[in-house]
Amino acid sequence: MKLKTRVAVVGGGHAGVEAALASARLGIQTTLFSLSLDSLGNMPCNPSIGGTAKGHLVYEIDALGGEMGRAADKVTLQSRTLNLGKGAAVHSKRIQADRRKYQEVIKHTLELTPNLRLLQAEITDIITEDVDGKRRVVGVRTSYGEEYECEKVILATGTYLDSKIFVGNRAIPAGPDGLIPACALTKSLADAGLSIRRFKTGTPPRILRSSVDFSQLEEQMGEEEIIPFSADTDEESMKGLKQISCHIVYTNLDTHAVIMENIGRSAMYSGMISGVGPRYCPSIEDKIMRFADKDRHQLFLEPMGENNEELYLQGFSTSLPPDVQDKMLRTLPGFKDAVITRYAYAIEYDCADPTDLYPTLEHKRISGLYGAGQFNGTSGYEEAAAQGLVAGINAALALKGEEPLILRRFDGYIGTLIDDLVTKGTNEPYRMMTSRSEYRLLHRQDNSDARLTPFGRRVGLIDDDRYARFLARQEMIENEKARIEQVFARPADAASLPEGVQIPAHGASVADLLRRPEILYDDTACIDKNRPALPRSVIRTVQYDVKYAGYLRRQTAEINRQARLEEFRLPEDIDYKEIGGLRIEAVQKLSKIRPVTLGQASRISGVSPADISVLLIRLGLK
Repeated sequence: MKLKTRVAVVGGGHAGVEAALASARLGIQTTLFSLSLDSLGNMPCNPSIGGTAKGHLVYEIDALGGEMGRAADKVTLQSRTLNLGKGAAVHSKRIQADRRKYQEVIKHTLELTPNLRLLQAEITDIITEDVDGKRRVVGVRTSYGEEYECEKVILATGTYLDSKIFVGNRAIPAGPDGLIPACALTKSLADAGLSIRRFKTGTPPRILRSSVDFSQLEEQMGEEEIIPFSADTDEESMKGLKQISCHIVYTNLDTHAVIMENIGRSAMYSGMISGVGPRYCPSIEDKIMRFADKDRHQLFLEPMGENNEELYLQGFSTSLPPDVQDKMLRTLPGFKDAVITRYAYAIEYDCADPTDLYPTLEHKRISGLYGAGQFNGTSGYEEAAAQGLVAGINAALALKGEEPLILRRFDGYIGTLIDDLVTKGTNEPYRMMTSRSEYRLLHRQDNSDARLTPFGRRVGLIDDDRYARFLARQEMIENEKARIEQVFARPADAASLPEGVQIPAHGASVADLLRRPEILYDDTACIDKNRPALPRSVIRTVQYDVKYAGYLRRQTAEINRQARLEEFRLPEDIDYKEIGGLRIEAVQKLSKIRPVTLGQASRISGVSPADISVLLIRLGLK
């Protein structure tokens, strides 16, 4: 082999982008192979970043030194924080992004990154060899016949792996946006011993803006106060941002009737599609069938760009044929004359079993092979980017001879995401939700930097300037929390607080007042005349840290207990069949998953607390 690169990243979607940037930024010669360099960082589905739990992932990606948050801030068309009517744990930022500008920002960032080469080429083969009884990656082969010698390969194939799109009774070999699929690689992976499965997802139609009557729709405006995703984005720069409205519309009984009359023409219901679809993002025909008692379903009409006249109808994903799509669309209020610019479709693609991966995202049986994103069975840009970042970091750290980055469940949503995948696996496209984290009050968006920036600093993705700003922010937060414990209000000050609030005769500190559910930090301004001018992001964290201090202490105590099990590493060559006292199911599951720690073993379905006790005793840990 004459051509060389140390790390080969296969795929230029959100996983591949973060993987390539992380590896290159850590000083490793990296090549990103993409079917099309014009689709780097593409948003083939919704033109947005963030959302419930997904916003948390973007903040965490940024805290580790990833790129998604920085790029998203530069192309924001609208910003909203979801779930504000609920507790702080589930507050989630979501932005409408200018789809094409996002791609431009990502591509240019990649092009300017030292140690990184971009190459438009299809990877058809992963080349491996056996060394001391274990297979390892030694190269990749392109459709042009070129072979690149490499030490690490990161598979970030998205929904392109042997993909087909379905519209009605038509099945077309294609990737998202009509791009070519990667049809040859699956065989190479299967021959190498990977377990391949088939998943499915879909996308709604795009609609010409001028053909919609917005007067019949409900307008959804952006928030006035925008706190950016990235610590590298100046909060002041987001003020006065010109935002574009989204709109809400609902299906009706006429819409449902059109769908039911033609349900047999849907690829989903005609038997053409064999792949498993996402439970939490079903097609519109799936919603109608599964929730027959509902008279309507909410849809969101979203802009795709500042200089783009196409609109995205979120919630209207379908694989029905074009004539039915036109007919059912025109039953919606305001859509009587709507013109479709791109028809909706379902897409099937190959992916792998994530339980074959270590928490580093390296394959257990093929050294040097990493998986990230939809290749690992997930859905969503944010989940993909998070995995790509971790895979890229760990590939680079391995080549540098440094300790890997293993994020645990109690470190944040990225740790939870990866632990779910490699420990429990998934039988459908996995989507991150706040309910998946048992420590979600500690894993808020606003404290992502406190939890993960030290990790980013340790691996080398957080530079001196960024780290100094991080330390300054943490100091501001701690100083303000200490200060408001010493600022007291008198009973007479209650008049300036929200109606009904009373202050005891001996007074109360601002911190004591803030612990009350009905009082926010801004409400105490009138009785705290000397408060410093602080960034809104700092105020937000101070408010939540103080308000939920009791709950946070309890969750921290639980984490400390769980951390004990994570400290106990299991031998790589342990033979569970030889350990007496383990139940048969536990032996089977432990042998398949090969957990790294006792903590991971305890989370495997089918492994009981009694089995963990047996392991503790057998390993002399109890």
